[in-house]
Amino acid sequence: MRFAFLLLVLFPITELMVLIKVGSLIGILPTVALVLCTASLGIYLLRQQGLNTLFRARERMASGEVPAREMLEGIIIAACGALLLAPGFITDIIALTGLFPLTRRKIVDRMLASQRWQADAYTQTGFYQSSAAGPFDQDGGNRRPEIIEGEYRREE
Repeated sequence: MRFAFLLLVLFPITELMVLIKVGSLIGILPTVALVLCTASLGIYLLRQQGLNTLFRARERMASGEVPAREMLEGIIIAACGALLLAPGFITDIIALTGLFPLTRRKIVDRMLASQRWQADAYTQTGFYQSSAAGPFDQDGGNRRPEIIEGEYRREE
């Protein structure tokens, strides 16, 4: 509840205070130009990093691996893209931090290492394995698929 209060009330007020302070130091037009420049740099990075992440995910899926890292990076990139929509310096700095590959990889590494995102769950070799046992097979995956036989009649 406190985090929601902070996010919805104090964060926009802080963002406005920073904009007003910067505007009073360098002027209104340079402040607006600086906000537009950071937003355009962010949009460029969003497009470039988003496409790079998408291509890496497609390559991993084509090789039969789960693209866990790429999925987490995609979530971070999308969140940073949403932050770029809000005008202000604080949101732009947070967004640009998440869009740079080095910092984003460090964030993803921490997420994967935490107990919430256990790396063991993402070390699968593929989405499907035809010869290996499935999660519910007790006999090593040698079962035949169950076939349900029966008759049906179409009633019109």
